[in-house]
Amino acid sequence: MTTGGRVETTLTGARVVTPDGVLESGWVRVRDGLIQDVGAGQPPEGAVVDVAGAWVVPGFVDIHCHGGGGAAFTNTHVDSVRTAVAAHRRRGTTTIVASLVSRPVAELAEQIAALAELTEEGLVAGVHLEGPFLSAARCGAHDPAILCPPDTESVARLLAAGRGAVRMVTLAPELDGAVAAVRQLVDNGVVAAVGHTDATEAQVRPAVDAGATVATHLFNGMRPLHHREPGPVGSLLDDERVTVELICDLVHLHPTVVRLAAQHAGAGRVVLITDAIAAAGAGDGTYDIGGLEVTVTNGVPTLAGSDALAGSSLTMDVAFRNLVRHCGLSVPEAVTATAARPAAVLGVADRVGALRAGLAADLVVLDEDLRVRDVMAGGVWVKD
Repeated sequence: MTTGGRVETTLTGARVVTPDGVLESGWVRVRDGLIQDVGAGQPPEGAVVDVAGAWVVPGFVDIHCHGGGGAAFTNTHVDSVRTAVAAHRRRGTTTIVASLVSRPVAELAEQIAALAELTEEGLVAGVHLEGPFLSAARCGAHDPAILCPPDTESVARLLAAGRGAVRMVTLAPELDGAVAAVRQLVDNGVVAAVGHTDATEAQVRPAVDAGATVATHLFNGMRPLHHREPGPVGSLLDDERVTVELICDLVHLHPTVVRLAAQHAGAGRVVLITDAIAAAGAGDGTYDIGGLEVTVTNGVPTLAGSDALAGSSLTMDVAFRNLVRHCGLSVPEAVTATAARPAAVLGVADRVGALRAGLAADLVVLDEDLRVRDVMAGGVWVKD
């Protein structure tokens, strides 16, 4: 995934995107795996890497990803997880949450326990459970036979298996016990997300009042917006307490829809995710998601024999570029959506998600076309 040791150097001559704005002719000083300082103009003395004409942005933070490089996080063997992490790290994602799809609770507990060890090692930033507490009417690429309402014992079992590694759980708020489950998750320091839901607005609001703060891939896997029934889309998008995930591959969402959502929510409430499956960085072919066969054609995954979307083959650098080039947002807004805001959602903004002194030296060097030139993770250059 990476070669060599930590570097001590200063990247110079770039447009550096900081929390306070863009520094023209900016520089970033890296030492001991951390960002030592950020500035503009004359850089400090010492070794330098000239990246004139490039953008330097924080490493991307993906809070919803199922795999990549031909490997899925459901295969919890360390080599498989490393393969998936490496596929995304090469494209700029330096912090990644392993998302699991719906499976029986006992099987999920085993997967979570294995990923908990890799979370403790720092390979992944935690686990996101997308199911099994989802609506069969909006199940997407989840086996409807496995879906079930949440109960206190099942939720407790899954959280215990993670030993603190479970960071987010997506559920449908209209299910029996869902609002109580939201409270249980929040009480245990876990982010509760609303998704794969056929709920009305009246059914969504109690979950948000109970502490749900994320909309899982807004628009996708949920009852659509209607002018007489806003449903989850209208309710979640309009609630300032909720951060909305968007899959910006230009397949799941039209650019106009992305722009409308981003403009209404504001940059501080939008998070780009990949929702990537093993196909990301691996190409077309046939894949498995939670026991369901998925066919990827021209980069678009669908359930075999149907046109139902089944995750994506997206990487975060492409999502970043799409947001700017096709949806009309600015580079600083894209940085917020791919780094600062997801880091805040995870509760790790004191370590990653910005180019600021004292944070991890996770950064991406983008050329003028916003394509990845180089990636640094923890002060180490990432190599193929």
